[in-house]
Amino acid sequence: MMSRQVRIQLIAFVVLAAVGVVYVGVTYANLDRLVMSTTYTAKMRLHDSGGIFTNAAVTYQGVNVGRVGELHPTRRGVVVDLEISKDVPPIPADGLRAEVKSLSTIGELYVDLVPTKDGAPSLGDGSVIPVSHTAVPVPPERLLSHVNSFVRSVPRQALRTTFEELDAGFANTGPELERLLDASSTLVRSAQASLPETQALIRDGSTVLDTQNATAGGITAFSENLRQLSGQIKRSDPDLRRLIDTAPRASRELSGLVKESGPGISRLTADALTMSRLTLPRQNALEQFLVTYPPLAAGAHSTLPGDGTVHFGLVLNVFNPLPCTDGYQGTPRRSGSETKDVPVNRQATCDEPRGSPIAVRGSQNAPHHGIPAAVPAPADGGEPRVTAQDGSRPSERDRADGGGSGDQPVVPVLPGPAGLADLPMVFDPANILER
Repeated sequence: MMSRQVRIQLIAFVVLAAVGVVYVGVTYANLDRLVMSTTYTAKMRLHDSGGIFTNAAVTYQGVNVGRVGELHPTRRGVVVDLEISKDVPPIPADGLRAEVKSLSTIGELYVDLVPTKDGAPSLGDGSVIPVSHTAVPVPPERLLSHVNSFVRSVPRQALRTTFEELDAGFANTGPELERLLDASSTLVRSAQASLPETQALIRDGSTVLDTQNATAGGITAFSENLRQLSGQIKRSDPDLRRLIDTAPRASRELSGLVKESGPGISRLTADALTMSRLTLPRQNALEQFLVTYPPLAAGAHSTLPGDGTVHFGLVLNVFNPLPCTDGYQGTPRRSGSETKDVPVNRQATCDEPRGSPIAVRGSQNAPHHGIPAAVPAPADGGEPRVTAQDGSRPSERDRADGGGSGDQPVVPVLPGPAGLADLPMVFDPANILER
């Protein structure tokens, strides 16, 4: 008969064994599912199982959240039950991906749930992950078949030649390769230290790229113009070569001319500038002379043939254009029989504006390069009649501008060339008219 102590020891052993069996059954065999529901079932659709099996692990963001349940073959693939523990936080179902992965090279597979969005709805009992959101690893037999095809496609002789050239190229380069690897590690450390700056550069690079994209039309046009310019330069290559060959010689000749001429060429340039300034206000007359002179020179031979006679005709061009009468109305008309002296009408002048079809008379219409033509002051002290290039009178402009009373006499002068002072008159035209 067992003693009391032995019975207590046997009871304690049975209790400990029962607790151990329950713990192992609940933890590793999921026997708690036979008593109460601690998981919910979600379904994953696959084209093929990819090697997944029942009781394989299910992870979410690297954490074990359940087990793989039963596999149900269908006409279009396989439906896999995922037993997810109810104790884990909610898993977002919108955009959720389920990928069959391998833990090691021996083929220990598991299902990894990869979220792509946050928020509701959450994965629950009866949720389905479609085929488009699943992925399975490449079957080993397919991988080996592809590797075998790749190996067979490589020419053996070319591969042998490649290895021989690599052996010849890297022979006795151990120290150099070691330094290269050391420098590469230094470069990697420097890149890691500059990682924030590199990331900022990548982020800010979008601004530059957007600008380039916005100006794509201008860049395209610039490239096209550059292409045309390059083509023109190519076509003008002989001319450019001649220019490059002759330019140094021409520059030497010009330099020699400047050295031999000395100050004389400077004076010549200054005189030419003065001549151009004198010619500029008389440009119209000079142009008319250059147009008229060639026919006159050509007709001189026929007019003077050298036989002692002159051959020409006379055409009277009367009243073409009509004479100027505006401004002479104050002069009384006299017959030829009147010989008595009368006062001279010193206010008489042609008042036709420049550009009029009437024959505009008067020195006020001569070009003075913007300087009004001066006339002598009248003997009676009245307002001088001075007409500017625009046909207006000083007194009219003064009244319009609010200045100038016309009380100051005008000194008789002759307009000088542009840039030079006017010349004083040594006689009075009024005295000549009175005589």
